[in-house]
Amino acid sequence: MIKTYFHNRRPHVVPIGATFFITFRLGDSLPRHIVRELEKEMNANIKILEKTRPPGYKKLIAQQKQIFFKNYEHQLDHKPFGECYLKIPAIAKIIIDKLFELDGEKYELLAYCIMPNHVHLLIDSSIQLNNENDFLKEIDSENYTQLFQIMKLIKGNTAFYSNKHLNRKGKFWQKDSFDHFIRNEKSFWNIVNYILNNPVAAGLVEKWQDHPYTYINPKLIH
Repeated sequence: MIKTYFHNRRPHVVPIGATFFITFRLGDSLPRHIVRELEKEMNANIKILEKTRPPGYKKLIAQQKQIFFKNYEHQLDHKPFGECYLKIPAIAKIIIDKLFELDGEKYELLAYCIMPNHVHLLIDSSIQLNNENDFLKEIDSENYTQLFQIMKLIKGNTAFYSNKHLNRKGKFWQKDSFDHFIRNEKSFWNIVNYILNNPVAAGLVEKWQDHPYTYINPKLIH
C-alpha cells in the first residue's frame, strides 16, 4: 500500500503522481537551535489559530508555514554556516549528474538550483504512471517509487561520492527535507521563479542565468 502522508521530523503530504518542490540542505548548514527557535515560533502561532479559529484560520495556518520557510531560507542564504561544500564545482556536478540520471525514470526534472549549502528541486512524479496503473488500486511499491525513496536515491548516492571526493566521513546531508506538492498553476510558476531567482536574492549573481548551478526544463521556457 502506498502512503500519501508520513511523518519524519516534520509532516509530509505526498500525493501519488504529484509535482513536488523540495528543499534539502547540508548536515552542517544550520545549527539545530536556530531551527528549533523558528519551529517554536511557528508552532505557537499555529496553536493559537487552532484554538481561536478566526475566519479563514486554515489559510492563516498555511501562511505561518510559509513564514517559517522564508525565515529558514533567509538563514541559509544570508547567514551561511558550515563548510558550504556545494559551491565546489566537483560536488555540484555529482549532484547534477544524479538528478539527471533519475530524470525520465523516477520523475521529470523541471528545475533546480544548487546553492552553497542547500538545493531547491522541482520534479513531476507523474512520469511513473502509465496505462497499466492509472488507478490507485493498481499502484503499489513494485511499480511506483515514492518521494521519500527518490530522496534516498539522490541523497544517499551523492553523499557517498561527495564524501569520497572530499576525503571525509560522516553525515553529508541533513536527514529530513522540506517538500510541498504543487496545487495549481499559479503556485507552480511562483515556485519556478523562486528557484531560478534564489541566487539573485542571496546576492550571488545579478541574473539567474549567471548562476552555473541553475536549471530550468526547456519546455518551460516561453
